Amino acid sequence: MSEDQLQLHPVLAAMGVVDEALASVSDVDPMYLSTAEKKQALLGLSSSIDRLEELRMRLLAAADDVAEEDGARDAASWLAHHGRRDRAECRQRLRLGRALAERERTAQALRDGEINVAQAGVVVRALDELPAEIGGDVCAAAEDRLVVEAARFGPRQLRILGRRVVDVVAPEVAEGLEARLLEREEASAARRTFLTTRRNGDGTTDIRIRVADLVCDRLLTYLEAFTTPRRGGATSSDRRPYEQRLGAAFGAFLESVDPGRLPLHGGDATTLVVTVDLEVLRSGTGAAYVGDEPISAGEARRLACTAGIVPAVLGGASQVLDLGRLRRLYRGGQRKALGLRYPTCAAEGCDIPAAWCEAHHAGEPWASGGRTDLADGVLHCSFHHHLAHDHRYRTERMPDGSVRFHRRT
Repeated sequence: MSEDQLQLHPVLAAMGVVDEALASVSDVDPMYLSTAEKKQALLGLSSSIDRLEELRMRLLAAADDVAEEDGARDAASWLAHHGRRDRAECRQRLRLGRALAERERTAQALRDGEINVAQAGVVVRALDELPAEIGGDVCAAAEDRLVVEAARFGPRQLRILGRRVVDVVAPEVAEGLEARLLEREEASAARRTFLTTRRNGDGTTDIRIRVADLVCDRLLTYLEAFTTPRRGGATSSDRRPYEQRLGAAFGAFLESVDPGRLPLHGGDATTLVVTVDLEVLRSGTGAAYVGDEPISAGEARRLACTAGIVPAVLGGASQVLDLGRLRRLYRGGQRKALGLRYPTCAAEGCDIPAAWCEAHHAGEPWASGGRTDLADGVLHCSFHHHLAHDHRYRTERMPDGSVRFHRRT
């Protein structure tokens, strides 16, 4: 350490040492480290980063004067602006820094490299969620136990242990505590639940949602039934990434909901009306509308096969020619018969079960006046039902009743 650094505040002097050390390896290629050295470096650097982060959070918690001098809301806002950093991340670090000032055992473990930042956050959160009636001795014992267990468990496992830590350190106090904690957690989840949407202007919408874990688990269970209905997983014909298949499954799930079982909306069960010109529906080119949002004619023709979607077909003078043909959809008996004929999706090589498929008019389309006859019906999963109405593909009925798709050239 140089003489100038010795005259600096220890924090600034340490910064200088770190800067010099990093500069000395700025051109070093880690490729030439041995495997053992790479392991040592990965763990060591990760620990050093966490220890530096603890120092930064400690400094943030002590930097109210910095914000006051420059008129910032708080030190996190000042750092986000001047450091060109994410404001939410800076505020999270400020909150954790302030919390660690009250949790000396956890803070010291972080300084010493015994735990990492994520684990420290879990410990602090677990202690903050303990009921107020828990005594100081029990809280201290819980903190000690969680810090010790952090040497064995990652943040997720530590979070689970944090919910039951009082059972371990003070079982006589824990009786009845779990129920109160669950009630508080459920009430908090209900207060923090939200759903927002944002149109991207390119035909897609971003949905941001926060729900209770139980609600999320139920939703994922439903969606995964559409993506991996059998142990074999996705079909060989569907090579899309899992996230994309899950998004498509969300759309298929919504289309599979029976509108008749939904709460009344405007005096009727919730129904989506697709407005489409008759010639557009027949030709398969042009645009239809859901409200004021345009969709392709192919998508409108596919939706015409789907329960809960009422097509409002317009003539040349925007006169309503048909508001949902009475026999447009395959009824219960026909649907069951199709399920017997097609135990899985009719697309060649697709094994999505019939229960998760949609009835499709494979003969003359409903849009062209086709009848809803059993002989013209097939079952398709949502993915292949989209393809069936995609003008870029043509279909071929095979002798065994399956459907083969060919991309047009």
